Formats: sequence, C-alpha cells, structure tokens
Amino acid sequence: MGKAVAEQAAWDTAKEKGVDLVVVNPVLVLGPLLQPTINASTVHILKYLTGSAKTYANATQAYADVRDVALAHILVYERPEASGRYICSESSLHRGELVEILAKHFPEYPMPTKCKDEKNPRAKPYIFSNQKLKDLGLEFTPVSHSLYETVKSLQEKGHLTIPKQEDSIAVKS
Repeated sequence: MGKAVAEQAAWDTAKEKGVDLVVVNPVLVLGPLLQPTINASTVHILKYLTGSAKTYANATQAYADVRDVALAHILVYERPEASGRYICSESSLHRGELVEILAKHFPEYPMPTKCKDEKNPRAKPYIFSNQKLKDLGLEFTPVSHSLYETVKSLQEKGHLTIPKQEDSIAVKS
C-alpha cells in the first residue's frame, strides 16, 4: 500500500512540475545479494531451505532478478521512447512451484512438500505484462536461475550452511 501511495504522489508531483516521470515497479527481487545482511526477499526463500516452513502457502508470488531490475532502470532512463509505468516481473509462481524448483536445485535441504491449504483449489498466479520492458530490449533472467543464484549467494555469505546428511541446517542473521 505504501508503495502505491508513494507512486501516486510522484505522479501528482511530476504532473504539477511538468516532469517526464517513468516508473519501474519490480516485484519480489531475487538473485545475488549485494548487502551482507538478509533482506525480506531472502527470508521468503530461507524459510523453505531451513526447514522452518513445514508446509507452503496456497499463494502465488511474482519474481524478478536483481540484475534485471537494475537494467530496467537503466533502459527507461536511457531510452527516449520510455514512458509511463513498467512492471519488472519475469514470472509468477505458486509457492508449490517455488519449492519444487528449490528442491530440484538443492535436494539436500528439507523442502516442504505439502500445501498448508489443501481444501481450496490451487491459487492461480498473477499475470503481469512485462512486454514494455521486453520492447526496450530487456531479456529476463528465468526465475529458476535467479532462485539458484539467491541460494548460492546465501551460502557464500555464510547465511546458509550446506548440510551434510546427519546435520541440521543453520541460518546466521
């Protein structure tokens, strides 16, 4: 809600001041971490890798790679034809699909295999159009690759240990 209010204020101010505003709206951002700490996006992934989430939600989430988000900002800044709003989203996944991708890349982690809500139909992913960014030349990184690189980065920065068969998984904050 706060982001929507801030964007509306930006549009109002731009109109008032006669500024040509172009907005890039990224969804949940994945990929290698620049900062040394865990952020909200990585917590979203960590809970499945550490075993703290015993089930996954009957929900969907849209994802984009951090490098794609950076390039989207560059493209809308440098291309004179850029205008309006740009949704920066590679794809939307059900949480079940997310844990399946993580389990495929990292079978050593205790991934949940059951949905928390098995009574209701599986939630359908949101469909966001990223065509405007594609038209500017952005080639999106597949979410599977972004997830892989997120986990590798968490391991390299010491936030996630690589488990041995008999070990439990440790997370450092």
